[in-house]
Amino acid sequence: MGVGRSYSVALVGLNGYIVEVEADIGQTLPNFVILGLPDAALNEAKERIRSAAQNSGIPLSRRKITANLIPASLPKRGSGFDLAITMAVLRAAKDIRSIDGTVFIAELGLDGRLRPVRGILPAVMAGVLAGFPDIVVAEANVAEAALVPGANVRGYKTLARLAYDFGADPKDLALDYEPADEDVPDADVESLASAPDLCDVSGQGEARRALEVAAAGGHHMLLTGPPGAGKTMLAERLPGLLPDLADTAAMEVTAIHSLAAAQASAVRLVRRPPFENPHHSATAAAIIGGGSGLPRPGAASRAHRGVLFLDEAPEYERRVLDALRQPLESGELVIHRSAGTAAYPARFQLVLAANPCPCGKASGKGMECTCTAMMRRRYFGRMSGPLLDRVDIQLQVERVSLADFGSAGKEEDTRTVAARVAAARERQLVRLNGLALETNAQVPGRSLRGELRLSPGTTRILDAALERGILTARGYDRVLRLAWTLADLDLSDKPDADHIGQALGLRQAAGAA
Repeated sequence: MGVGRSYSVALVGLNGYIVEVEADIGQTLPNFVILGLPDAALNEAKERIRSAAQNSGIPLSRRKITANLIPASLPKRGSGFDLAITMAVLRAAKDIRSIDGTVFIAELGLDGRLRPVRGILPAVMAGVLAGFPDIVVAEANVAEAALVPGANVRGYKTLARLAYDFGADPKDLALDYEPADEDVPDADVESLASAPDLCDVSGQGEARRALEVAAAGGHHMLLTGPPGAGKTMLAERLPGLLPDLADTAAMEVTAIHSLAAAQASAVRLVRRPPFENPHHSATAAAIIGGGSGLPRPGAASRAHRGVLFLDEAPEYERRVLDALRQPLESGELVIHRSAGTAAYPARFQLVLAANPCPCGKASGKGMECTCTAMMRRRYFGRMSGPLLDRVDIQLQVERVSLADFGSAGKEEDTRTVAARVAAARERQLVRLNGLALETNAQVPGRSLRGELRLSPGTTRILDAALERGILTARGYDRVLRLAWTLADLDLSDKPDADHIGQALGLRQAAGAA
């Protein structure tokens, strides 16, 4: 009968690869074989495909069917290949006409309906980049697939309707079967109005200012203070201060969430910066990414272009915290497993929150604290020096006083502060345009000591701190980045000595350089 061909996409991390599906119908006893490193879910496709084709009125051949997924050395995972294999087999049997380079991505139900799959957005992006713009998906995935520029997307509810459009004989097709619409929950409307408002935080003027600086420059933060001081409230309001994501960033974030989401559909680009707040008992695989087989994205990648908040940071395993050092520098997580290597973007703002000691009562005079000096050192020792050296703002958050409660309603709201943050970000974009950077936190040290170099008089206090060993070389650069952000918020062309002093204070407020 010949060989039938169709196309699909295999995802390894966020990278997609075109897979050519060959189907051959032999002359031996009935059998169905799938070649090309299929996983368990893909191997089970044989029974799904036979039942779906039978119930759609276009049964498969009773002879031996061999499906080969090329390249054979690339691991294939998941049920998204069901439709491509089916179309290749139908083409081999000459039940449909030529497929002409169309990419098929959908799972099949036993009744012949097309079901949505996860990761449609990165898969369609890979197809378009590889020169395969014609994509067929389940109808529930159409809205997400259509987000990709240049994609010619068609959605179907049933295999019978799809086969009919590709030339199958309508005489026996179950064209009258119309499955019920998939129940896809409506996504929440993303807006500043739905985010926690900064005016809910009473007092904490210094912490609010530090939060504004972090948002304006994309800086990482450590908030140290007693329980109830407002550390979590402050961290939860950071995403509301960040500007909406640009098209490219929104596409990256939506692709990650498409791959990691429990629901296999998205209706629009994610425009607001995400916020991830994993529990301190989370494993390295949950935060960094991993799992059996090809690694999946973790909380750090889901927080890409947003905020990763680790409350009670010293309670996390030290190896989990230290694993964040790579993405803090490179903005990317590369995870190696025996089944393959996956790379996920992870350019997030890290916010750490910690008590001053295990009992949490060492703030102020600390008269009620029962912790020994050794207990405190062991507690903070779980956050390694190299990790803290990568955190720009290290702030001590004190308890809220009674006077602060009396001034409730006088604090600035999120919208007011976000406007200043947006103005500071615009100044950074103009200044850093030639460096292909977006925020001050991304500026490399060679630029800080090159085209953005400040005069020796301006950096005198900073130079002295480096000479005395109070700052590391990395800490020196991070103070300079903070100073540039403070200058942008003050609408100054460049930092002055006062900005350097403020930046150094923010860097050392928690007693660390």
